[in-house]
Amino acid sequence: MKTRELNDEISLNKNFRIDGFCKIVRGNTGLKKDELLDAGDYVALQYGKTYKVDVVDETFNFFVNEEYFKESQVVNQGDTILISTSETIEDLGHSCFYDRKDLGLLGGEQILLKPKSNSINGKYLYYFSKFFKTELQKYATGLKVFRFNIDDLKRISFHIPPLPEQTAIANYLDQKTTTIDKKTELLNQKIENYKKLRKAIINKAVTKGLDNKVELKESEIDWIGKIPKHWEVKRFKEFAQTIKGKNLEFYETQVENSLPNLSLEYLRNDSVVFETYVKADDKNLIANENDLIIIWDGAGVGEILYGKKGVISSTTAKLKFSNIINAQFFSFLRFNVEYRLKNIPTGMGIPHLNPNELKNFMCPIPPIKEQSQIAEYLDQKTATIDKMVENLQTQITTLQHLRKVLINDAVTGKIKVV
Repeated sequence: MKTRELNDEISLNKNFRIDGFCKIVRGNTGLKKDELLDAGDYVALQYGKTYKVDVVDETFNFFVNEEYFKESQVVNQGDTILISTSETIEDLGHSCFYDRKDLGLLGGEQILLKPKSNSINGKYLYYFSKFFKTELQKYATGLKVFRFNIDDLKRISFHIPPLPEQTAIANYLDQKTTTIDKKTELLNQKIENYKKLRKAIINKAVTKGLDNKVELKESEIDWIGKIPKHWEVKRFKEFAQTIKGKNLEFYETQVENSLPNLSLEYLRNDSVVFETYVKADDKNLIANENDLIIIWDGAGVGEILYGKKGVISSTTAKLKFSNIINAQFFSFLRFNVEYRLKNIPTGMGIPHLNPNELKNFMCPIPPIKEQSQIAEYLDQKTATIDKMVENLQTQITTLQHLRKVLINDAVTGKIKVV
């Protein structure tokens, strides 16, 4: 449709399908993360890099050279990029605005919206994509990975205001969202500062204790440094043992005497619903919320997590402590332990925890009474910090909701901008 014809149609207040005013391009350039450069001929719009980005501007520094060039995959300033595949339904249809003068190349798992004429303001189109994202999600297919296709996108139609009004709406939203984004960034910085403070408080307490005047001695362990003179340094095997999970028969539905299979994904994420059940005759394989579980195999090797009610999987192990260790004290010490264990896995393909490294891992151990005091102190301190972080995250959620409502109301005419 020519510019004059499109302008005439817009003036009639008609509804338009997206493909009526946009060229829709499916991304098919094979851009791999390990092939991206710090400088190059074209901006590399690789799926993993655009997934959470709202604007691709001069701060987006991922490039590829001429050999990746495809005319059909060129992205110009003013274009909008949609994420067409996602592991979460909430992120499906996420869009980002291309705001650079140099050319970009579209990667896979993305769809490009390219205005067909100068009757469409690119920034207005970008903001409208935030509105129709919810509509796109209605067409999602898949169970663990969600996606939509171009035909689904073409089903969406909406009213387009005249170009001057589009521009006014885009400018209004630029101003309002910038203000919200600055507030959000400030809150995120506060959260990061609280997290650093939390980490520092824990590290000091589990390696130096609570008495600032206590006499110290060399631990002769690099990562520990000096410890209180009355503390000991013990190998992990002197105060704990591991109970390794086993390969057990899976059930797709819950049967008598079965419990959830404690997969890594289920342990890490409270929102994940377990999909498989197992039976365990060996009661040692059953965990609960007070147990600590270490990842034995895979990408998370060395990570130590709180358990849930269920049966430990073959890629994990449950920690069992002797009476010389307070489990809650170790739950705070574990942050130091897992950081170092993650850096010494074995295996050429799938990484595995080195059992000898774990058994001989040296840890600072105060007297059992002092362990309890440290654990109680850290429970109180971390609870206070966690509450502050939770409050800040609530503020961020409120701002993000306000941002969404503001965009939706502006692009649909509920807010009169002009």
